[in-house]
Amino acid sequence: MKVRNWILGGFSLSISLLPIAAQSEELYYGVQFEEFEYRAGEHGEQRFVWDADSFIGTDELKLRWKSNGEVALEENNLEGLSNQLSLQVPVSDFWDFKAGVQLDSPEGPDRWYGVAGLTGLAPQWIEMDLDFLVSEKGKASAVLDMEYELLITNYLILTPSLEVMGAFSGDPEIGVGSGINSTELGLRLSYDLVDRTFSPYVGVAYERSYGETADLARDEGEETSSWQFAIGAKFLF
Repeated sequence: MKVRNWILGGFSLSISLLPIAAQSEELYYGVQFEEFEYRAGEHGEQRFVWDADSFIGTDELKLRWKSNGEVALEENNLEGLSNQLSLQVPVSDFWDFKAGVQLDSPEGPDRWYGVAGLTGLAPQWIEMDLDFLVSEKGKASAVLDMEYELLITNYLILTPSLEVMGAFSGDPEIGVGSGINSTELGLRLSYDLVDRTFSPYVGVAYERSYGETADLARDEGEETSSWQFAIGAKFLF
């Protein structure tokens, strides 16, 4: 799949609140690129990666759009794209429930999913996003995304992150086996230049596939693990 205007789908959120006028209660909106970066891998791969999140709504109901993807720069080829649209409501002081739909465009056929999950702050102020998904083929999977911001100074921030993807049933057409599919560990050091609205960073990421998913990747001649250097910036609107 060649890169066209797909990068416009690369918008994401980490929740910023900007009030605007509304008749009954305040309406909020926010857009954040948590990752907008170039990556160079140990096997010579070069990628452009984004992870974005946006929302609009009130304290009681939000419409949320998440998008992430990556482009292989050597071939100018879109390797993956995921867009999720959901409604989100609070269930406690620190947690929201969400439900919606998701469209993934991997290297194989596209997949539609129904999504339900939780998003919020775990103890120690760890940001968490947990999604349960069921595809149009009846395949069930789950994604856990965690991130923590460690303030070294008021402007210098170290952010470790972890993403775990798993499947309750395999979908070989898109290179997914049952069990734990993959993990991605990240560590990024950012500096807030403009009051947290623009923060350039450098970092590293480590991706690894497991089990049946790793076997499917080997069959396609792909690597099952990779260290990558990252340089990019966070944006907040």
